[in-house]
Amino acid sequence: MGLINAVMTSAVQLLAPLALLFPAAMAVEQQAPAARSPLPIAEPVAQQVSIEQRVTIRINPRPAPLPDVANFVAEGADAGAEPHFVERKAGKCLPLGAIAGVQPLSEDRLLLILRDNRLFTARLKKGCQAREFYSGFIVKRNVDGQVCISRDELLSRSGTSCQVSGFKQLVAAGD
Repeated sequence: MGLINAVMTSAVQLLAPLALLFPAAMAVEQQAPAARSPLPIAEPVAQQVSIEQRVTIRINPRPAPLPDVANFVAEGADAGAEPHFVERKAGKCLPLGAIAGVQPLSEDRLLLILRDNRLFTARLKKGCQAREFYSGFIVKRNVDGQVCISRDELLSRSGTSCQVSGFKQLVAAGD
């Protein structure tokens, strides 16, 4: 009997810690499945995603179709010089896709060369220098596809941002 008691006592001593865990294991089984995970599980969070699309158009510098157009524009030009251009009224907007190139024309005016070789000047708002746009400009595309005075901003590669205060069309003096 002494041997059986000794074996039983040692078996109880070995199994006693396991017996103490048994009620805890039963309690875990009765809990919700998410609580059993050793790592906390984050609840899914509904998030809103908004996608914005921004299209910018780059207008590159381009030489004028005729040499030295700036010298022949009506403001202060020599009347005897040929060809001679004058500025005529133009609308408040120009189709952005029609602009093929740009050149600084004077202190506050840009020469816009259209794809059909028509010439327009764009007068910049007060405080803007046309020379900042020597390497062209970038403009945000609008739904109407136009660049308009007092609405759209021209952004130069140097970071200058200016609005156009008016457009004029350049036409040969006899037209």
